[in-house]
Amino acid sequence: MNTLPKCYGIIPARYKSTRFPGKPLADILGKPMFWHVFNRARLCPELTSVVLATDDDRIFSAAEKLDVPVVMTRADHESGTDRVFEAAESIKIPQDAV
Repeated sequence: MNTLPKCYGIIPARYKSTRFPGKPLADILGKPMFWHVFNRARLCPELTSVVLATDDDRIFSAAEKLDVPVVMTRADHESGTDRVFEAAESIKIPQDAV
């Protein structure tokens, strides 16, 4: 019997975007954008868990207030992929996970 690896969802949320600064906190129907993304992602039955990864205190605080799991990452990442990798390491996602 084959068992599927556990899958984790990590959502990078950066405040200092050049095209849309503060996008993760943009209000959509009374909630920040990241809240909507998180709640859609956690509907995916294949995901074991979903967490937000940010380098911004405002996003971190807002996530905590809305009970969204959040990880603080360094601000010097060159890409969202780098931020996701750091978050995966910090929450100790197993190496055989997807």
